[in-house]
Amino acid sequence: MTPQSQTVRIDLGDRSYPIVIASDLIEAPATFAHCPPAAQAVIVTNDTVQPLYAQRLQAALAPKYAKVHTVVLPDGEAHKDWQTLNVIFDGLLANGCDRKTVLFALGGGVIGDMTGFAAASYMRGVPFVQVPTTLLSQVDSSVGGKTAINHPLGKNMIGAFYQPQLVVCDLASLDTLPDREVSAGLAEIIKYGPIADMAFFEWLEAHMDALRQRDRQALLHAVQRSVEIKAWVVGQDEKEAGLRAILNFGHTFGHAIEAGMGYGNWLHGEGVGAGMVMAVHLSLQLGLVDAHFVARLTRLIERAGLPTRGAVLDDKDNAGAYLQHMRVDKKAEAGEIRFVLIDGPGKAIMRSAPDHLVRQVIDTCCAQGVGIQTA
Repeated sequence: MTPQSQTVRIDLGDRSYPIVIASDLIEAPATFAHCPPAAQAVIVTNDTVQPLYAQRLQAALAPKYAKVHTVVLPDGEAHKDWQTLNVIFDGLLANGCDRKTVLFALGGGVIGDMTGFAAASYMRGVPFVQVPTTLLSQVDSSVGGKTAINHPLGKNMIGAFYQPQLVVCDLASLDTLPDREVSAGLAEIIKYGPIADMAFFEWLEAHMDALRQRDRQALLHAVQRSVEIKAWVVGQDEKEAGLRAILNFGHTFGHAIEAGMGYGNWLHGEGVGAGMVMAVHLSLQLGLVDAHFVARLTRLIERAGLPTRGAVLDDKDNAGAYLQHMRVDKKAEAGEIRFVLIDGPGKAIMRSAPDHLVRQVIDTCCAQGVGIQTA
């Protein structure tokens, strides 16, 4: 049975936009009927997604735009940098794109972040549309206007808040994802339960097997609920002055893993999976949750096919290596690391913690010589 279409609206005044969730959206011209008019459109994608979906999207856009160009980037987090960003600018300039040209980000979180940053920067801002083709990008990175590239010293350190005109979540595109990418996306879905909605957490416990098997009805509900929570948070705190920071549950530890292991060796969702385990252990150490909840969340992360132990970044001082990376995280303030912690199931808070406790958690949650562990 094909699930019906759902639309979630993100409320940001004159910058509000819809997030459409259904199957077979990419090839339907009607999906893009309300996109901004322009003489040209540019699809930005990567060399993995391009042969799968670029022609379909190009055909859907052809009735609306006289010229539809495609810029193809190399795939992977390792290419989320200045050099690859310039490939987008080269394509825009070579084709004489003006400030009305609409960019379409066709791919996962890396493509979405880079296309959004390019759109924010080119001619001081051109419109763009998110067409996320991974589970992780559908439930997280495509929604909310965070755009960025990485720096060798920190993830997503150079970027801008810049909202898309539309987000198109085509569930059919998830059929071509490797299992590892599906699991990575599930990490960003799981996080919404402990921080905001324990009823959703319980639903995930009951439907995790269906999600891993890519049941369309289960995916529709998981994507819709995740996007609803994120839209509600972003609508109140677009630029992460306070509340929005709770969406980074597990990310402070996870970003340290990604940077410390070299971008691309651990997928973002894998870092978040292990990072959530570390964050809930820190919550336990601070007396905010009980051991039962730690075990429950760890089990769900494991069932999603995600690592529950962190990487070893340094054989001699692993905790020190984590702390070094975390001190340059965007959530750090004057060198003090701010963690998203669980203040009882369904509620998140931001707070710091003593280094000795953080070290203890890292030592507990990382195993010597262990890389990515999956269920």
